[in-house]
Amino acid sequence: MAFVEPITLSARGVSLVPLSLAHEEGLRGAAADGALWNIRVTSVPAPQETRKYIEDALAMREAGHRFAFAVIDDHSGKVIGSSSYHDIVPAVHRLEIGWTWYAKSHQRSHVNSTCKLLLMTHAFETLGCHVVGWRTDNFNFASQEAIERLGAKKDGVLRGHALRRDGTIRDTVMYSLRSGEWPEVRAQLLHALNKPR
Repeated sequence: MAFVEPITLSARGVSLVPLSLAHEEGLRGAAADGALWNIRVTSVPAPQETRKYIEDALAMREAGHRFAFAVIDDHSGKVIGSSSYHDIVPAVHRLEIGWTWYAKSHQRSHVNSTCKLLLMTHAFETLGCHVVGWRTDNFNFASQEAIERLGAKKDGVLRGHALRRDGTIRDTVMYSLRSGEWPEVRAQLLHALNKPR
């Protein structure tokens, strides 16, 4: 049995459903909303790379390293982005949340906080994770701010850690949240989501 089993997570008009090839067209449309593949510090697939992006995610799911979700707007039924559990280490009950991106029209909305609340709740309360981690490009300041707003702690920077899509080498900023910190982070996230916008 896999550590992360197929599941659909839903709240506040947003659903995370297991990513499949059926989401190819929707994922391509979400990426086109803002031409997100042009942002060099993200993992958003270019239109012609969308199928391979999904196939790679499915191969990583099969290997037990990543479980990708399509993010769906429940009101329209449209795919509005993607997020994943990755670097899954069942032996120490640890995983990371990443490969996250949303159509430009859904950025700076309740979507990211809702998805993170759903993913962290499932990780800590169902999967029994001791630690949830995040990583991001050292130049992806928007992502760093979003992770820090969640309440995650900065663990450090891995220098010369990975290749960007343009072939340059990035430093990776690492963050984590421990299970003992989760109740306060959960309360803060719910407070932020329940505030009038």
